[in-house]
Amino acid sequence: MTQYKAPAGMSVGHVHLKVSDLNRSIEFYRDVLGLTVTQKMGDDAAFLSAGGYHHHIGLNTWESRGAAPNTGPAPGLYHLALLFPARHDLGRALLNLDAQKIILDGAADHGVSQALYFNDPDGNGIELCWDRPRAEWPRDTEGKLRLASKRLNLNALRQEARLEQVEP
Repeated sequence: MTQYKAPAGMSVGHVHLKVSDLNRSIEFYRDVLGLTVTQKMGDDAAFLSAGGYHHHIGLNTWESRGAAPNTGPAPGLYHLALLFPARHDLGRALLNLDAQKIILDGAADHGVSQALYFNDPDGNGIELCWDRPRAEWPRDTEGKLRLASKRLNLNALRQEARLEQVEP
């Protein structure tokens, strides 16, 4: 039997999260991540997106209303990653995180990508990232990817975003 392989064009359509306070989570994903509410279902669920997509993030309180945030090691979602089209877009997101007083848990240059890490109000991990062009991905002598976890220069990322904002 041949092993099934997903098509190269496959992508993650959306992530649906259980949250404890719907309105607090809507404010976080709207104000911190800049997503737009596309639909709200009373006080139970909401759907948010970027660029007119039906939804990238689903939020619901169906099984979690009023629950305590995830604070320790447990099975489940490690983080969701939101991929930005350009490095300066990731920098703009960092400037907004700064303005919203969001504290980063980490920031890394993985060779193939650059990433910012933090949590939402319910303790769900979030990664904001930008991928380098594939031709620039680091590889070993056999052509296999060499992922890394080096320090990301946040000040340079902020500066690039500021410069991009002033150019016509």
